[in-house]
Amino acid sequence: MKNTIAYCGFDCEKCKVYLATVNNKQALHRNDAKLWAESNDLSVLLDQMICEGCRSDGRKIEFCEKQCEIRKCASKKNVRTCKDCFEFDECKTIKEILSNNPDAFKNLGI
Repeated sequence: MKNTIAYCGFDCEKCKVYLATVNNKQALHRNDAKLWAESNDLSVLLDQMICEGCRSDGRKIEFCEKQCEIRKCASKKNVRTCKDCFEFDECKTIKEILSNNPDAFKNLGI
């Protein structure tokens, strides 16, 4: 499994913020910050739109770093992905995410 697969199965290589960060494209950062802010009724700053991947030791979007319940849980349990968690079959949080992202099943090898 490649390192850009997040704990939940999301492929970071398909994320505009990740791609803008690793390719050092500031114009894309500004555009994504604006789109995020508008679609989520939030104030998103450019410096919050930097991510080097969910499972990396590098920088992450503030939401993912501090508020993502999946990331918090998986980090605490020290699992590579949610699929490796002993509570995977009963986890309502991951089931909700997977129901909205069919590619995540493939990325987790399910």
